[in-house]
Amino acid sequence: MAAVSTDDISVYSHKNLDEPLPVRDVELLRLKSLVDSSDCPDELKERINTRLGQLDRLVNSPSFLDEYDRISRYIDWVIKIPWNKTTEDILDLERAKRVLDSHHYGLEEIKNRILEYISVMKLKSEKGEKDEVLKAPTLFFVGLVGTGKTTIAPSIAEALGRKFARIPFGGMGDPLDLRGQSRLHLESEPGKIIKALISVQSKNPVILLDEIDRVTEQGRSSIMGVLVELLDPKQNYAFVDHYVDYPVDLSQVLFIATANNTHNIATAVMDRLEPISMPSYSDSEKIAIAVNYVLPEKLRSAGIPEGVINVADDVWPIVVRPLGYDAGIRTLERTIDGLVRKVARLLVEGKITSIRITKENAKEFLPQ
Repeated sequence: MAAVSTDDISVYSHKNLDEPLPVRDVELLRLKSLVDSSDCPDELKERINTRLGQLDRLVNSPSFLDEYDRISRYIDWVIKIPWNKTTEDILDLERAKRVLDSHHYGLEEIKNRILEYISVMKLKSEKGEKDEVLKAPTLFFVGLVGTGKTTIAPSIAEALGRKFARIPFGGMGDPLDLRGQSRLHLESEPGKIIKALISVQSKNPVILLDEIDRVTEQGRSSIMGVLVELLDPKQNYAFVDHYVDYPVDLSQVLFIATANNTHNIATAVMDRLEPISMPSYSDSEKIAIAVNYVLPEKLRSAGIPEGVINVADDVWPIVVRPLGYDAGIRTLERTIDGLVRKVARLLVEGKITSIRITKENAKEFLPQ
């Protein structure tokens, strides 16, 4: 526990400084010290200190412990919010292109759009407008399952040098999940937006709003209303979470949204999005992805050195389509994952030191 100075104690002037402070008083002063040394806005600090002063007058009341627990939990949350913490953007087009290419094959339209965004940021920075918020629409990736909608978002964050957080919308039915619940309710907490900022400790991260079309029918309209506020530059600079109960600036956040389709998304939300279609992959594209991305990654994950598994060229068409057509690459990833696991077992059992997958032995390693 931090030492309590006489300056802190003087806040509660009715205390007798000649006597040891009771534990409850010390705890109140500890909370005040946490608030005063935090990055919270001055107005919010004043509000909290006023509440602590009111609580101080309840030290002998039966309700003290409940009130103390409520305000200490509140302080613990709000001092963790990155009110002034940001990361420095990396505005290097060549580096950004390398990062995107290293994680994703093709997707040229999306990569070009990100490079354009970085270019505008760089020009504004060179003109001394670094802190001015770009009013670009939110990127909105729409496509079938497995086409890379979700995985492209952390790559964008890496390309920009920003922190990354993901908020899943699948099955969400209550706007309070996003906006938080009033701290008057027991066990209330901030919503997912504030929690995302706290988790990355940055006020300018990339936040993925994943599968916004999959919210429940009952909560759809109210959740869409919160999305409008999140994505509108005229509103998101003062986003109010019900639990925090104080405006939080989200204007520097780069939001990215995904969906399988746009049928269940409100028009007002669509107006604030820039839809980009995620194309289905052809067999030749899947082969390139398998050879250059998926297989090397699965080998690294399994601890198998490169070169241990060699796949014949005429086997790849079977690998990418073992059970029929699939628009994305999830089936491809599962197939290669299974192949690697089988080889890993053979290695551990000492039956092989390397192996070549051919049409003759492919059935031993691929799903039937």
